[in-house]
Amino acid sequence: MKSLLAVLMLLMSLVLVPLAWDWRSPSLAEFRSWALLALIVLSLILIVAEIRLLMSSRTKQLALRVLSQLGLLAAVLVLTSTLVVEARFHWVRYRVLHADPQKLERLGRHFIVGYRNLSEVQELVRLRAVAGVFVSGGNVNGKSVTDVRKQIQSIQDIRREQGLSPLWIATDQEGGAVCRLSPPLTRMPPLSEVIGRYSDTLQREQAVRQFAAEQGRELADLGVNLNFAPVVDLNRQVINPRDRYTRIFQRAISGDPAVVAQVAAWYCAALEEAGVRCTLKHFPGLGRVFEDTHLNHAKLDTSVAKLTKTDWVPFRALMREGRAFTMLGHVRLSAIDSEHPVSMSSPVIAGLLRGEWNYDGVLITDNFSMLAVYRSSEGMDNGCIQALNAGVDLILISWDADQYYRVMYALLKADRQGKLDREALKRSDQRLARSIRFLKY
Repeated sequence: MKSLLAVLMLLMSLVLVPLAWDWRSPSLAEFRSWALLALIVLSLILIVAEIRLLMSSRTKQLALRVLSQLGLLAAVLVLTSTLVVEARFHWVRYRVLHADPQKLERLGRHFIVGYRNLSEVQELVRLRAVAGVFVSGGNVNGKSVTDVRKQIQSIQDIRREQGLSPLWIATDQEGGAVCRLSPPLTRMPPLSEVIGRYSDTLQREQAVRQFAAEQGRELADLGVNLNFAPVVDLNRQVINPRDRYTRIFQRAISGDPAVVAQVAAWYCAALEEAGVRCTLKHFPGLGRVFEDTHLNHAKLDTSVAKLTKTDWVPFRALMREGRAFTMLGHVRLSAIDSEHPVSMSSPVIAGLLRGEWNYDGVLITDNFSMLAVYRSSEGMDNGCIQALNAGVDLILISWDADQYYRVMYALLKADRQGKLDREALKRSDQRLARSIRFLKY
């Protein structure tokens, strides 16, 4: 019986070891406090149980003692790893918050971050450590429009007092399945449903513009000035039962690139008239992609020639105008760079977009704490360096705000070591300066 117990406790400790090293993963962000408590409590219970088993007068059998000793070592490793990971996070956070103010401001202008704690993001704004704030469902749940407006205004007031330009206040308010701020804002249908009601082009245009105008008024009234919409990925009817978050087949406007380009143009024009900037997403197009980059690596294996004639038509049509932001997805574009997610790929960003396409508008990554980046060989640390050096302007960390400190710490270190491309950052600063020229409080 004791041998079985020793085996079970050893197995439990071994199962907990990898979790103890990675419990600060973005996938556990919602349960992080509970994960920390559970790891500490379980490891202490296992340590006490193993010690009692070793001290028992009946544990003279060599095999049993070895099992108990191994179990004790594993349980101690779980506890130690858990505490080391937590201590390192707080040390990194402290170093970022007490970094050289000028360096923090210079690098911070390349970040838009989400938040769970309002006072924490307010502190980052005071330190000029971010360029914008992402507002999600968790920030508005149970709040009225007035409450949310005051919350956003409290963030912008800090910038106004500093004599700086307004922050980008961003959200995901597409319509349909992705309406982060509904409620309190009106939940609107997806654009595909809006255009599906009309076959006449003029009626379609009027409906889309009315849709965007209403959405824009509500967002602007709240204080939001950047919307991560429209989705211009083509609807290829790719359905993955394990796809929990991306679901392009539900969010895409159409499978026809000409229709998508036209509808997106109407939408962006009307949204901007309301004072809200639009964002084209998710380059290079996720309509053909099976895997969900929130949870896994993914590849787009279509040729450049085919993408140019189809999936990239809406992107190129709207990117020529230069005012819309363009969001880079974390899929790997096999035809150009099969090793790196597009969001940090120099051949795609510097080579194709900034080079061949001569695109000089703002590029923002999709949420950098998605597992396609977090689990990549570069990780978030090296990935953010590669992204900025390649020509990305803004790194989005919308889901797990704690990851901001890790990424910023890596950038501060890279800056000290001369690993950041100063010319690339200078060009990015110029693009960002142009983008905020007409922002108003």
